[in-house]
Amino acid sequence: MLHGRSRVYGFTLVELLLATALLSMLMGLAYGGLRASTRATDRAQIILEESSRLRMAHQFVHRQLNQALPLGFEQDADGAFIVFVGTRSAIRYVAPMPGYLGFGGPQVQELALVPSYTRNGMALVLNHALLQGFEDARLYDREPILLLDGIEAGEFLFQGKEDGELTGWMADWEDETILPKAISLFIEFDDEHPVAWPTLTARIRIDNMAVRLSGARQSAYTAGIRKLINRSEETE
Repeated sequence: MLHGRSRVYGFTLVELLLATALLSMLMGLAYGGLRASTRATDRAQIILEESSRLRMAHQFVHRQLNQALPLGFEQDADGAFIVFVGTRSAIRYVAPMPGYLGFGGPQVQELALVPSYTRNGMALVLNHALLQGFEDARLYDREPILLLDGIEAGEFLFQGKEDGELTGWMADWEDETILPKAISLFIEFDDEHPVAWPTLTARIRIDNMAVRLSGARQSAYTAGIRKLINRSEETE
């Protein structure tokens, strides 16, 4: 007959504490990796959304400027038709409006850099009104279309032509009776913005016969352009 006490096996308190500490470290590492992965995914999603938003705004502005028409929407003090107004912070011109943003056809459009009312900095907005029966106040009958927000710096620049040669870029367009040869839109966001704006340069596709026409000749040319546009819309 064997005598003696059986030995009980188990973990000591020190071993339990070590195991708990190791488990906590592993869980902390796993949680940190999960958070980093989540942040990376969220960051990638933000970049994709911002890239898409900038691309759509860039394409829209470029398309509208490419389609600018030498149609007068106002008259100056000498009776000449104004076809383009351009400053460092805003431009006004006539171009066809996409059907999803209006009634289509030629409309007076104003692109402007204005103080943002939702974020710091500036915003790029679009106002538009029908060319027929145009009055300045009609541009602001409805809320402006917000194209970009949170802009830190931005400006429009213009390029003309003198003596058959292109001029340098200028911040104010002086001859409002003709369209510039090209328009550039520079936009800069702050350092925290995930995507940079590619500088936009749009060449104006213009019939040279329309340049520097005034009075009855400008009216005849404007009426002819309108008839062509109306005829095109009727056949669509």
